Amino acid sequence: MSRESEFLIYCMERYRYYKKLSGKEVAEIFEKSGVNEYIIKCYGALHTVGEEYLMNDIEEYIAENGFSNNNAQS
Repeated sequence: MSRESEFLIYCMERYRYYKKLSGKEVAEIFEKSGVNEYIIKCYGALHTVGEEYLMNDIEEYIAENGFSNNNAQS
């Protein structure tokens, strides 16, 4: 498994804990909002930041792409 894929899994798990969501909900949010591709593409910069910054960045990216947690359950 690549470092980028491992980091994506880490981000998904931390976001799941941070937002108190199921793994399925996080997977759906990340897929529909494009976060998966964003994290892989920007791995070089993102893996160097702290967890709080990372979670805020992911939330901002999701919001900018018009996706909210409420959409995950539809």
